[in-house]
Amino acid sequence: MRIATWNVNSVNARLETVVRWFEDAKPDVACLQEIKCVDEKFPSEAFERLGYNVAVHGQKTYNGVALLSKTPLEDVRRGLPGDETDEQARYIEAVVSGPEPVRVASIYLPNGNPIATEKFAYKLGWMARLNAHARDLLALEEPFVLAGDYNVIPEPRDAEFPANWTGDALFQPESRAAFRALKNLGLTEAYLQADGAPGAYTFWDYQAGAWQRNNGIRIDHALLSPQAADRLVGVSIHRDVRAWEKPSDHVPLVVELDG
Repeated sequence: MRIATWNVNSVNARLETVVRWFEDAKPDVACLQEIKCVDEKFPSEAFERLGYNVAVHGQKTYNGVALLSKTPLEDVRRGLPGDETDEQARYIEAVVSGPEPVRVASIYLPNGNPIATEKFAYKLGWMARLNAHARDLLALEEPFVLAGDYNVIPEPRDAEFPANWTGDALFQPESRAAFRALKNLGLTEAYLQADGAPGAYTFWDYQAGAWQRNNGIRIDHALLSPQAADRLVGVSIHRDVRAWEKPSDHVPLVVELDG
C-alpha cells in the first residue's frame, strides 16, 4: 500500500499537474492539503475516473484537505477533535478498507506566522489537540498514518539554510518541541525510519529562486503508529515534480507499507 501526502496549493489551479502525477505514480491512497475550495468545487470526477474514492473537508479560498483511495473510505471524520468552534478545514481522517485496513489522516497544520500574534498560539493549540487525538488513536492499537504538511522544520538538517528560519514559526523551539512530543507518544517518523539522509526537502518557496538554489525545507511528514511502522517498507520524495510546469511549492511524499 502506497500512501502519498501532498500540499497541492490549490487543486483546481493545478489540476493538470496533480492528475499527471496521479497517473504516473498511481498511489493507493493520497492525502491532499491546501486544496483551497469548498467540497462542491473539488474536482472529484477527475480522480474518480482514475479509480479513486474521494472524501473532502474543504474551505473557500483557504486551507482544505482531502483523502483519495483506490478502496472505499470508511469511518470518515472531518475536523480535528478538541475545539468544536474551529472552522478552519485542516484535518480529515478515514479508514482505508481492504484485507489490511489502515486509518489515514490528511493534516494541514497551521503555519503560525507571525510569531508574536494569535496565529502562533493557534498553531501550538492545534498541535496540542493533535497530540491528544493521537493518544486516543494509539489506544485503539490499530495501524494508522498521520500524514501531511506539518509546517514544522524538525531539525537544522531539515533546512538548506537553517539560519534563514530562526525567526519563523516553522522553526521555533516550541513548534519543534510539540512535534517531538507527538513522536514521543510512540509514533515513528516514516522518512527518518526508512532513509534519514539530510537534504530530503519537500518545500521550496516560489520567491528568490529558492528552487534553483535548493533553498528547501522538510516540512511534510508521515507519522506511523507502531502497528503501521511494523509494515513500513520505504519512503520516497518525488522531488522532480517541483520542476514541472505550474508546480506546487511542495512535492509528494510517498510511504509504502506491506499489505
